[in-house]
Amino acid sequence: QVQLVESGGGLVQAGGSLRLSCAASRSIFSNNAMGWHRQAQGKQRELVAYITRYGVTRYADSEQGRFTISRDNAKNTVYLQMNSLKPEDTAVYYCSADLSLARIVSGTPSYWGQGTQVTVSS
Repeated sequence: QVQLVESGGGLVQAGGSLRLSCAASRSIFSNNAMGWHRQAQGKQRELVAYITRYGVTRYADSEQGRFTISRDNAKNTVYLQMNSLKPEDTAVYYCSADLSLARIVSGTPSYWGQGTQVTVSS
């Protein structure tokens, strides 16, 4: 049973923008904090940003000011708006959800999406 579905990845030139979406089942979305993570080839998965059920957000230092995480409670969807993209942003981006914010921060959430590829060309 698929409960988190990402979309919006693709190929973009450096300096461009993409918006990722993660549609969640209502039972997951309504009570959980949500996160976006990414994993570049040959590297560990890392947290990009998270948003609590109350809308509090936090970003990794490298994404601060370029990326914006938001959630639409009516659509059970969390978004990641990515601007000024760089080749080093190339990775598979994953959506996550958990009641515990600590588990999202540690990279051990209860729920993962299947991932969406983002490729930034130079």
